[in-house]
Amino acid sequence: MSASTPLIIQLSGSQGKTDRYEQALRALGAVPLPGYCPAPDLSCDGLILCGGGDLESTLFGQENQGSNPPDAARDQAELELFRAFHQANKPILGICRGMQVINVALGGDLIQDLSPNIRLFHSSDREDLVHPVRSLEGSFLHQLYGPRFPVNSLHHQAVDRLGGGLRAIAWSESGVIEALDCPGRPILAVQFHPERMAFAHRRPDTVDGAPILSHFLTLCQQAHTL
Repeated sequence: MSASTPLIIQLSGSQGKTDRYEQALRALGAVPLPGYCPAPDLSCDGLILCGGGDLESTLFGQENQGSNPPDAARDQAELELFRAFHQANKPILGICRGMQVINVALGGDLIQDLSPNIRLFHSSDREDLVHPVRSLEGSFLHQLYGPRFPVNSLHHQAVDRLGGGLRAIAWSESGVIEALDCPGRPILAVQFHPERMAFAHRRPDTVDGAPILSHFLTLCQQAHTL
């Protein structure tokens, strides 16, 4: 692939709710290929698993303990998307629900409903909240933003036991895991929403989310040189 050829990124998200992801990718010169329950398209340079509703709890071996009704078709489609891109060693970025999909796909589980005193800082009925996170020294987030930085937040579930090969690289003030990577693999995941902190949606009370997406696209570009 030449430097002038745009990267094509497969997006999996809720029906009609991938606009901000698409806008951010286009602003960075990439071409989004969005879909709801799409089949894996390995002609794409990378995969973004977008935000959305809760996963079916039986997928990680638990009875329902506060999860909202699942979208079984999307759950299965995104697990298959992850497996296909993972097997092909193509870059994958999980955002919010997408981070949880990655963790479950690799054998981890979730906190189905954060306790009320913790959820106060992570979820609102009206809009994103903002809170600080602490990053792991040496991680890509630490390199981008330093040891402590503010992000947006809108979730009532969280990663609990990590899936195989995954590493926690950021935590909230209460210890909730806020980001993951997979050493030796081009897999990144964040619980917050960089696409809602970038470009037209840039906000003064958080870091700029664009560098996260740009870092992911760099991984996609590098994958062509391997």
